[in-house]
Amino acid sequence: MGTEQPNGDYLFLNSHEASVVDLVSLLFSSNLSNRKFIDCPQGLEARLFRQRWLLFTSVVAQKILVAIDPFLKMLGDMLELLLNSLSSNGGFVRLFFNFLKGKMITPERSSAEFLSVIGHLDTRVDLDKTIHHKDAKYKGLLSIMASKFSYENEQFISNAVTNHWGMKFLGLYSFWNDYQKHESTKAMIVQDTKSEPNLIVVAFRGTTPFDAEQWKTDVDISWYDLPNVGKIHGGFMKALGLLENSGWPKEMDEKGPHRYAYYTIREELRAMLRENEDAKFILTGHSLGGALAILFVSMLIFHEEEVLLDKLEGVYTFGQPRVGDEMFGEFMKSKLKKYDVRYMRYVYSNDMVPRIPYDDKSLFFKHFSPCLYFNSLYQGQILEEEPNKNYFSVFWVIPKILNAFWEVIRGFLLPLVVGREYKQNLFMVVFRLVGLVIPGLPAHCPENYVNAARLGSLNENLELPNSKYD
Repeated sequence: MGTEQPNGDYLFLNSHEASVVDLVSLLFSSNLSNRKFIDCPQGLEARLFRQRWLLFTSVVAQKILVAIDPFLKMLGDMLELLLNSLSSNGGFVRLFFNFLKGKMITPERSSAEFLSVIGHLDTRVDLDKTIHHKDAKYKGLLSIMASKFSYENEQFISNAVTNHWGMKFLGLYSFWNDYQKHESTKAMIVQDTKSEPNLIVVAFRGTTPFDAEQWKTDVDISWYDLPNVGKIHGGFMKALGLLENSGWPKEMDEKGPHRYAYYTIREELRAMLRENEDAKFILTGHSLGGALAILFVSMLIFHEEEVLLDKLEGVYTFGQPRVGDEMFGEFMKSKLKKYDVRYMRYVYSNDMVPRIPYDDKSLFFKHFSPCLYFNSLYQGQILEEEPNKNYFSVFWVIPKILNAFWEVIRGFLLPLVVGREYKQNLFMVVFRLVGLVIPGLPAHCPENYVNAARLGSLNENLELPNSKYD
């Protein structure tokens, strides 16, 4: 790469520099340090073939994503335009006749009415009025709704937060990725002025379905070893703000042209909490956003940001992938206990994302907190690990397909049992049918986590003391 690398162990994959010959040779040699598409310390090896195979597939997947990026973006834009045109014009029939009359309403992408693809899967905007600020479920519900909103544009979020929630919208931010060389990370900040004390919510955006660069972050199994902390997923660290030339300095030497997620949000929180000394804050995110939320805490701990950690009330993640190794997990468990930070990791049914990257002898990734696991009836349990922890298992194929079939049926029954606001639209019904082929995909939708936060049966356990998480 021609740049100074951070101190400590690391392995960074540079997929754009890998040729076919380079990739094939990787499969037959354990030496990693003399390859132009792998940055790592001298002497680092991958002795197991499966380890080399995983590096190979990660690089190939990234190359494929780069190749299909223009097609994915075009497909996503067309689908969003179609869905928003349908909603703006009142459905297929009215859209057709409006088109014939020359009166078709063309939605504006930056408007408060424009929804992302993920937003169209679950169009609910309001919080559940039966769940109040002091309710054990409240912070979980607020967190997943904020995580869901983080996929939307600024005008939509501002309107929804201000006019539907009665809260203060503090901003939607875009952040630079030093390795991808563009802004790939987003987060929003909201202030719940009704809570006592005021509650600031930082919600990181997850992976958007048609953004190849974000998918590259997910499949990039590079890793970065923080001294005395452990190994952490490199793709997620890059998205959070890992600096290409200097790693993780406590303070940036100078302000450059770019904003990085960790450093910018940390500074925003410092300023907000100086202005409102009684306020607390929580961190949240769905999917990739959940990974960034918990890694944000790890960096606060690493930099000994005790003032902020004292104000951090909890971390709420939904469908979060694994982020680090066992040493990192032990470090985080001890520090979360020390700073009395609640870590609530929600997992819904067969959601595939919390079950990756693999937890096996070839990869070091492990979860370090029990999960709040909800089955397809939204019955909750606290488990050390979600069932079928690595997702791909021949023994779980039939149960997962049967469960996906039940979820299709449940979509029609739920509004009859608990109310019309749980009625699924046609787009969500079609996506549920995808689950008959790939059961873990529709299970990852925010809609499932919103329903779990509202209907879940974990009321008495949502206020567990930290000793339960040791």
